[in-house]
Amino acid sequence: MCKVFAGQDPKGYRQINRSIRIAGHSTSIQLEATFWDLLDEIASSQGLTTPKFISKLYDEAIEINGEIPNFASMLRTTCALYLRGHKPGTDEIDALKRQAA
Repeated sequence: MCKVFAGQDPKGYRQINRSIRIAGHSTSIQLEATFWDLLDEIASSQGLTTPKFISKLYDEAIEINGEIPNFASMLRTTCALYLRGHKPGTDEIDALKRQAA
């Protein structure tokens, strides 16, 4: 069983830094390549670029929670939720596309 996990391609867990503008400030986020791939997929499924998706996610999380203690961890758990089937509904995706236009 562990061979599936232990034998994975090391490219998937190499660290990648991306610079993104969030709330008007340029910041750098470091995640494993697999998480960036998933964030790209999530953003694309909502008709957004990855930076735009991450910025909107940040803004909404601040609005709901008031703070984000560890944004990189939040992005990783966002990917986990997505893989578990928690995906936005059609109405929410349409609203995001209208806002991005």
